[in-house]
This record gives sequence, structure tokens and C-alpha cells, in this order.
Amino acid sequence: MITAPALTISPEKVCYVIMKAREFEVQDVATDSDDDADESSWSALDARRDDPTYRELKAFIRSLNQDEQVDLVALTWLGRGDGALDDWDDLRAEAARAHNKRTADYLLSKPMLPDHLEDALDQFGCSCDDYDLGHF
Repeated sequence: MITAPALTISPEKVCYVIMKAREFEVQDVATDSDDDADESSWSALDARRDDPTYRELKAFIRSLNQDEQVDLVALTWLGRGDGALDDWDDLRAEAARAHNKRTADYLLSKPMLPDHLEDALDQFGCSCDDYDLGHF
């Protein structure tokens, strides 16, 4: 059995991102009816800027320190299958190299973000059922 590497970001914070992203996803699905995928992604992004849930989630991600943001990106990649848990150091190193001030925008542009983060946490042996997220 592989011992899970240590995370800089708490699983509880990741679960908060998952919860808020799912809230936003539900709202976004109701407004997404454009034919052209490129145009719909841009129009959806423009519409998001006015959405309070989107703004709250973006502010939360921006409030994380750099190491936590790097973990969040690496977890997204892990959850979408860009590597396995034993590739964590490489995934994290690549996320650190790619880190910039647009981490929140990058993550929030990922339509499967909550699913990827949930899958990654599962690989770390964590579940959002273990946390009460009401205090965020």
C-alpha cells in the first residue's frame, strides 16, 4: 500500500472548493444553452463574474497561500488522471512551475473541477463526508 504524501492544503479546504464549485455548477447549467463551445465558455465566464457564488469561490482560492494553490492544481490534475498518487511529487512540481496569479481563473474554468478534486481526495483516503463546512 502506498503511503499518501502530505498535503499542504487541508482536505477540509478542498472540500469547501468542491462544495462551492458544485453550487456554481448547478447555477451554470441552468444558463448554458449556447451552440458554439468556445463562445459559450467565454459567455459563461463573463456571466460568472457577476455570480456571488463564483466570486466567493474565486476569492477563497485567491486567499490560499501559494503552496495551497499549488496543491489544489496538482489535486485537480491527479483527479483527472494526469498521474497516480505515486506521481504526486512530479504533479506538484509541475503545478509549482506553472503557478501564477491566475490560479483561481484557471481552476474555475475547469468544468469537472469538483469531480476531479473529489477523485483526488479519494486517492488520499479523504472524503468530504468527514467535514462540517459550515464555518467557512
